[in-house]
Amino acid sequence: MSTATAPLYQSSNLTLGQRIDWPLLCLWFALLSIGLVMVSSASISFSAASKFTHNDAWYFAKRHGIYLLMGLALATFVVAIPISLWEKYSGHFLIFTLFLLVIVLIPGIGRRVNGSQRWINLGFIMVQASEIAKVCAIMFFASFFARRYQELHSGWQGFLKPLMIMGVFVLLMLCEPDFGSAVVLCVTVISMMFIAGVRIWHFLLLIMIAASGMAAVAILSPYRMQRLVTYLDPWADPLKGGYQLTQSLIGFGRGEWTGLGLGNSLQKLFFLPEAHTDFIFAIIAEEFGLIGAIVIVGLFAALVARIILVAKNNLARGKIFSALATFGIAILFSFQVFVNVGVSSGLLPTKGLTLPFISYGGSSLLICCALMAFVLRAQWEVAGLNGAESLAPQKPETTKRKAVIL
Repeated sequence: MSTATAPLYQSSNLTLGQRIDWPLLCLWFALLSIGLVMVSSASISFSAASKFTHNDAWYFAKRHGIYLLMGLALATFVVAIPISLWEKYSGHFLIFTLFLLVIVLIPGIGRRVNGSQRWINLGFIMVQASEIAKVCAIMFFASFFARRYQELHSGWQGFLKPLMIMGVFVLLMLCEPDFGSAVVLCVTVISMMFIAGVRIWHFLLLIMIAASGMAAVAILSPYRMQRLVTYLDPWADPLKGGYQLTQSLIGFGRGEWTGLGLGNSLQKLFFLPEAHTDFIFAIIAEEFGLIGAIVIVGLFAALVARIILVAKNNLARGKIFSALATFGIAILFSFQVFVNVGVSSGLLPTKGLTLPFISYGGSSLLICCALMAFVLRAQWEVAGLNGAESLAPQKPETTKRKAVIL
């Protein structure tokens, strides 16, 4: 926290309750609660019959509950960190991100699951390096754009520097491979550059480069190309390549308007793979129907809108770093929700991305909780500024008598 703003926080006349964004907090806790319930419902049958879980029906539910408590503890720690420290050490986040993305590729350190070497085993939890990289990238690029604002507008140098750094991130993620996280990172950083005021033709060129690169990666990878072909007509091969998507669509169809009821899903009975992780939205649609699915999407839309409001408030107070970082978090959440819902409903090709706050996954849940804590801290600080401003002595208004011309 800068010395210029510290006295303002001390003199704020707002109470603790007034400085907390209660609607944002309630939306966050609502999604966390729904996630715990749905992970329990989607995984109970699989857990009860799996040797991996020792036939413990509540195996994934209990682990998700532990991750949830860990996420809230991490959020408590993050919310106590001043925003100025995140900005001050943004360069360290870049180094730490590159370190994680490199060591996860080293055999014996990175753990390979389902053909991808994305995880680092810490004993009590498997950490996904790309999830941490998303957070560090948001903090670094928010600080970079805030400090190099003029350079970003002036010419090619300010445009090419973040582009090259983002390219290194994406290349390391593709080596794992983690195509989904690479796309999410690209969309988030490009959106932050747009908000920071990059020249429009630079922005369009950046979109073309990113889109061309991602398309080339998808076409040149046989298994990704097969996913695209299957996505176009999953019913052509419903028992092999199109099995997961067709089972997800069957779940949507079974749910109809109001759903089968909590716990009554049939697709989670060993029909739909990854029912409690990447395809949990299909189980929600089956058990609560179209109405329940719309409610979940509505909760996410309200959460993102509230985060954008926090970003606008910070921008209005001249807190550029906070505004850009908070906006990046909003883009990250909204795009990841869009991809997860799109994949489950057949709108997008199959891609392994979790549904924030709801899907089972320790790394994803912890990182999402940390990001929400950052947003709450940004709101806390800008509310302190507004409260302090209301205490500032007001200059007496001087009334001037206007001459009346007759």
